[in-house]
Amino acid sequence: MATALPEERFKFTSGIKKQLSIIGLVGAVLFVLGLLYLIIWGGSGHGHEAAGAAMEGAHGAAKAAHGAAEGGHSEFHWYERLFTNLWINNVYFTGLAVIGLFFTAIQYVAQAGWSASIKRVPEAFGAWLPYAGVLMLVVFVAAWLSHSNLFHWTHSDLYEEGGAHYDPIIAGKRPYLNIPFYLIRMVLYFVIWYMAYRYIRKESLAEDEFGGVSYYHKMVKYSTIFIILFAVTSSTSAWDWVLSIDTHWFSTMFGWYVFASWFVAGLAAITLMVVRLREAGYLTIINSSHLHDLGKFVFAFSIFWTYVWFSQFLLIYYANIPEESIYFVERLSSDYYSPIFFINLFMNFFFPFLVFMTRDSKRHTIIIKVVCTVVLVGHWIDFYLMVTPAVLKENGTFGILEIGLAMVYLAAFLFVVLGNLAKAPLVARNHPMLEESLHHHT
Repeated sequence: MATALPEERFKFTSGIKKQLSIIGLVGAVLFVLGLLYLIIWGGSGHGHEAAGAAMEGAHGAAKAAHGAAEGGHSEFHWYERLFTNLWINNVYFTGLAVIGLFFTAIQYVAQAGWSASIKRVPEAFGAWLPYAGVLMLVVFVAAWLSHSNLFHWTHSDLYEEGGAHYDPIIAGKRPYLNIPFYLIRMVLYFVIWYMAYRYIRKESLAEDEFGGVSYYHKMVKYSTIFIILFAVTSSTSAWDWVLSIDTHWFSTMFGWYVFASWFVAGLAAITLMVVRLREAGYLTIINSSHLHDLGKFVFAFSIFWTYVWFSQFLLIYYANIPEESIYFVERLSSDYYSPIFFINLFMNFFFPFLVFMTRDSKRHTIIIKVVCTVVLVGHWIDFYLMVTPAVLKENGTFGILEIGLAMVYLAAFLFVVLGNLAKAPLVARNHPMLEESLHHHT
């Protein structure tokens, strides 16, 4: 006999909106102060002489190997740091949104029952996708028109054969890395992802209203199509949005690496939101077994991220080919980036691995909140480490500009997600596997 459930809705109260507004406002103030400091006083670097000396040999070997001519574009401008941070946050929060959709799709394709009671949470993440698409497009076009080094390959003089800055390596990649094709791909990614979100969301709400298993079967079909498309677009978007920043560098594992970072961060965000909703008196049907399984996901895919990270690092380190090793030389030989390199490993592997190793740790909300928060910050740092050294080189830094802009993005993301969460019942009452979820036990 089915368990009767009252309709439970999240109330996006004025108090919550006020808290998010304060986070966004404080972030905006920090961001503006950091930007003004950067414009007025510069902040063009740390004087990483040791890093420069250590990297000189690797740089020279790599440039000699593929004839790079990047010197004409290496001058630092304040807007380089601005575009760098805008891009990091764009990519990071886009990942959280699309992973929410991906997690929802996985549950349908796998016909999982345990997650039926929490599916509204990851489902709501996809509401950020249209905003992410607009932000991504605007920032890229602005960086291109201002001749920023965010995407070095957008400089037209790199393709002028015989010119002072001609780069045969980048010129050889022009069939793929050219502005029209790049913009088409960017738009296509967001259209595919958002359309998948709209179809799944539409059938999900219809199922709530009318009941019946036909809507469930439609969602299985749409989820299958989305996962197949996401298997391709998750890698190609990683090449476009992150790998192409280091235009000369390449890694056959990079698509998997970005996906792994996105996935762990997305799982941590889903888990943290479920816990916070439960503490606020919502999702009363969630028990410790649900939290345990969410914790296992974060634990398992933190190990998966480390596996991909180590595999990529070991292959490049062992081969020691200048064109490949320069990526890690820039990060490991720098007085500034080297500590961040190891902090990244600690926050994203050692900390969640050691803390979540025991069964009980994945059932205590305090521990879950701490681990998920560390993982979310850690993977933001991971993207920071992917992007910043390639764009800012020795001028990389971290301050109130970075903190403030991340707070603005966080507040905006939560405004959209929580607003979407309030538009539908928190529990999908007509989900055919809800009864299994209600009695879930591990």
